[in-house]
Amino acid sequence: MDEQALLGLNPNADSDFRQRALAYFEQLKISPDAWQVCAEALAQRTYSDDHVKFFCFQVLEHQIKFKYSELTAAQQQLIRETLITWLQAQMLNPQPEKTFIRNKAAQVFALLFVTEYLTKWPKYFFDILSVVDLNPRGVDLYLRILMAIDAELVDRDVVHTSEEARRNTLIKDTMREQCIPNLVESWYQILQNYQYTNSEVTCQCLEVVGAYVSWIDLTLIANDRFINMLLGHMSIEVLREEACDCLFEIVNKGMDPVDKMKLVESLCQVLQSAGFFSIEQEEDVDFLARFSKLVNGMGQSLIVSWTKLVKNGDMKNAHEALQAIETKVALMLQLLIHEDDDISSNIIGFCYDYLHILKQLTVLSDQQKANVEAIMLAVMKKLTYDEEYNFENEGEDEAMFVEYRKQLKLLLDRLAQVSPELLLASVRRVFSTTLQNWQATRFMEVEVAIRLLYMLAEALPVSHGAHFSGDVSKATALQDMIRTLVTSGVSAYQHTSVTLEFFETVVRYEKFFAVEPQHIPCVLMAFLDQRGLRHSSPKVRSRTAYLFSRFVKSLNKQMNAFIEDILNRIQDLLELSPPENGYQSLLSSDDQLFIYETAGVLIVNSDYPAERKQALMRNLLTPLMEKFKILLEKLMLAQDEERQAALADCLNHAVGFASRTSKAFSNKQTVKQCGCSEVYLDCLQTFLPALSCPLQKEILRSGVRTFLHRMIICLEEEVLPFIPSASEHMLKDCEAKDLQEFIPLINQITAKFKTQVSPFLQQMFMPLLHAIFEALLRPAEENDQSAALEKQMLRRSYFAFLQTVTGSGMSEVIANQGAENVERVLVTIIQGAVEYPDPIAQKTCFIILSKLVDLWGGKDGPVGFADFVYKHIVPACFLAPLKQTFDLADAQTVLALSECAVTLKTIHLKRGPECIQYLQQEYLPSLQVAPEIIQEFCQALQQPDAKVFKNYLKVFFQRAKP
Repeated sequence: MDEQALLGLNPNADSDFRQRALAYFEQLKISPDAWQVCAEALAQRTYSDDHVKFFCFQVLEHQIKFKYSELTAAQQQLIRETLITWLQAQMLNPQPEKTFIRNKAAQVFALLFVTEYLTKWPKYFFDILSVVDLNPRGVDLYLRILMAIDAELVDRDVVHTSEEARRNTLIKDTMREQCIPNLVESWYQILQNYQYTNSEVTCQCLEVVGAYVSWIDLTLIANDRFINMLLGHMSIEVLREEACDCLFEIVNKGMDPVDKMKLVESLCQVLQSAGFFSIEQEEDVDFLARFSKLVNGMGQSLIVSWTKLVKNGDMKNAHEALQAIETKVALMLQLLIHEDDDISSNIIGFCYDYLHILKQLTVLSDQQKANVEAIMLAVMKKLTYDEEYNFENEGEDEAMFVEYRKQLKLLLDRLAQVSPELLLASVRRVFSTTLQNWQATRFMEVEVAIRLLYMLAEALPVSHGAHFSGDVSKATALQDMIRTLVTSGVSAYQHTSVTLEFFETVVRYEKFFAVEPQHIPCVLMAFLDQRGLRHSSPKVRSRTAYLFSRFVKSLNKQMNAFIEDILNRIQDLLELSPPENGYQSLLSSDDQLFIYETAGVLIVNSDYPAERKQALMRNLLTPLMEKFKILLEKLMLAQDEERQAALADCLNHAVGFASRTSKAFSNKQTVKQCGCSEVYLDCLQTFLPALSCPLQKEILRSGVRTFLHRMIICLEEEVLPFIPSASEHMLKDCEAKDLQEFIPLINQITAKFKTQVSPFLQQMFMPLLHAIFEALLRPAEENDQSAALEKQMLRRSYFAFLQTVTGSGMSEVIANQGAENVERVLVTIIQGAVEYPDPIAQKTCFIILSKLVDLWGGKDGPVGFADFVYKHIVPACFLAPLKQTFDLADAQTVLALSECAVTLKTIHLKRGPECIQYLQQEYLPSLQVAPEIIQEFCQALQQPDAKVFKNYLKVFFQRAKP
């Protein structure tokens, strides 16, 4: 061994030594006989350093995993002997090996087992047991090996090939026949021997039993001597958690429903008589969490038995199973209500499934009704926050409680399915009692009362939130509660959780305000003052901004009387926060977007005449425009890069806010109808100069581009005069990414205005293409992944642009670029179809080619185009699919092939018999296609049904490719 290299195995060694050790490990893995040195070192205990021992096991592991079949019989025998010799040495070691070495050794033993057991080493377990006997060191290793074997054979997390899966099944079958009874006997002896003297080994053995029970004969374990021993362990403090888990695995084993019922009932009897059902006496929460999991397993097993028995029509036993389930409900409730959430969480599955049974019964007994009520009260109690919950700085514990609350919500929804009336009545009782005296009630109780009202909206489903029509008693109850919520003054409660729950609930039940609009003013005030948008907590302000916009949008019909008042009150929240230090605005710019949108919605949906709407919109947007001009001047003069970035950010927000207000317009309320065109055109004129700013180009262009997208939708043709100069600026010294984001804007204009923008498109067509070609030809590092991806995306955008132009009936834009340019464009489309292995771009290219053939491929098409069809387009339809990179198993590629078929069909449609003649006599023979296949191809192409040819083409290329 290279002693110098071995020094690098120590985690504290310096990086040079560590590099050398890694290199040495790679070298030993490749070397055909280096593993023998490692085997010898392990057998003879040459090294005392733990890291070197671990290293030797790693080399052996690699040998067994990847090179075993290459070894001679003698070498394989050497590996077996090495491991057994090492195992024997462990019996005599004064100190046991470190845990990480024992685990690695167990892995190597397990690998050798799955490789050799079926063929060379059938006596594997007998050999190991004869070495370890009942020596505690040996037993520890034996149990670790068993766990490692279980992981190799049945671990669901390990992905196995079908070959390995078959091998594993065969190994398990062989083990069941040959050695499982002996293994079970060895476990019994270990448990009996060590249960009072060595808890660590006993727990390990219980874990092994729990793991193996899922795939061995259950009667070997579920018998009196084993179960009695396990129940004995339930009373020994250091063993009981593992014993509990082991019993859980036994209960979980799939078996006949009647047998399962008997097993669970006998277990329950013993556990109950031993006092385990008296939860209140137990203080150890870790044990109770395991016990809760066991009870959950027993309950769910009984429910599975009941379901199977009902399905099989065995009503007598089904009745017994239901009795057995009912007798566990009291215990389930004790665990569900337990103050420790882990204990409660572990029993929710049983609880949920029990409610599912009740849902299926036509009539509930008084006891069952009482159970439903008890579950309901437990859920209400457990939904409550505890004192320790940290609202300002939520960590892992808080996240776990949020998850637990989601589980409880599922229970509440299930309760609503079993008895909606009872749920409504219970929530109403809790809600009314709490809100009558909210000032003197702790925050968590007030929060949960409102939370329950909120949760009812989903638990009692209706279509489109129509809770206030239909069922009168339900509508009345909900109406009463929401009226209480908004009139009780609870929105002033001084705790963020209550405040947030108040606003969430008001918005969830917005339809209430259509029925009782008199309550709108007090809710609006809550949104607008210190309870909402001006709350001391940024978290509350942020969430309220979003909820406020939802509230106003959903009630826009009822808002008319309050519009000007609201606009005045939110004035300060609309201010663009300048990037001067120290100024802290109430809302973040993301939150302000919602406020701007709300302002827009109020103005646009109002009943005001167009002049008033225009005046209000101008009041809203003028401050933004003025600020924008000042900030842009400042940016032009700013020297410091950080300051430049802050100013650009601020400019971008201004554009974003203006964009957001335009979301209020719709087909019913267009910008024109509202008289607001002029205001937005002013905005355009204000924002466009930012495009020629040489600083912070990326962020400024991105904002203005988004605004242009919005204006094309809102202003229609009024936007057109601004497009040429904007485009010119955006094409100046731009990167691939800029172009890729600019092209969709041109596509949007082209698709929307078609021939109206033809002159503009003709003028900017070649400048745009030059910019694209230049960006694509720009050299990049060979392995620069992001540059390659940017170019691929730009190429796609370029073809999408050509597709939009040809698809909008504007092929003359291309045709009028002069013969040389037209040819250059056509060549790029052919290259896109054939040369780049990008099926998305290829598909687009074939769509463009089909369109051009359709437009220009007839007798009166442009001069020379027919030649181009035969010289370039037809070959492209064959060369592209014949490429190795054209993968016919990939869905996107199949779509590209489908468009390729359309192109060929279109050529045939436009050129007729001449096309068939060319394929038969010239092109296909040049590809060495057999005459009978040529015949078959031409026949398929002439079929009237395009689908027939598409399917044929796929088969044609599958045959043609090696």
